[in-house]
Amino acid sequence: MSDKKMIITRTALQLFINKGIHAVGINEVIKQSKVAKKTLYHHFSSKDLLIISTLEYRDQLFMQWLEQRLSQASEAKSAAIELFLALDDWFNNRVTVLGDFNGCFFINACAEYKDPSCAINQCCKMHKANVQNLLGKYVDQFEADKNAAALLTKQLCILKEGAITTALVQRDLAAALKLIEVVKLLVQRH
Repeated sequence: MSDKKMIITRTALQLFINKGIHAVGINEVIKQSKVAKKTLYHHFSSKDLLIISTLEYRDQLFMQWLEQRLSQASEAKSAAIELFLALDDWFNNRVTVLGDFNGCFFINACAEYKDPSCAINQCCKMHKANVQNLLGKYVDQFEADKNAAALLTKQLCILKEGAITTALVQRDLAAALKLIEVVKLLVQRH
């Protein structure tokens, strides 16, 4: 990605996270990015393409961070607990690469672009699938039954989504930690 395109993408991502996608106009992105309108349109022929670029960039940042965090687990079963410890760090603004916690950018974007066939919505679904697939790799290491592994992975992801929503909506920044005992019980059954 060129330097200007990256500057525009990073700036737009921060604006979208802080204000919401529909609340941010192209002119604000141009002003905050300190680029010419022609430069923005050279890289992004539409706002939708800019949004997709921010989603792809955020997915890359989030997945690199999450992969690194899960790899710290001493064993595969511990990765599930590490997920919720990582979420706690994110909720409490201890993850510099993700910036200040303002909910999940993908959930928020999906709420603004509800049509399941639209490219923005599809990017959000892809991110959630990426997270689930990553967690599933760890679950598969200790659960030989593929159906049971898939179910446990899905359950952990649903708990993760609930923790994110609770942290944002109820401002319960300890939401992820409150689920660790539940996660331990789920994992111990396997």
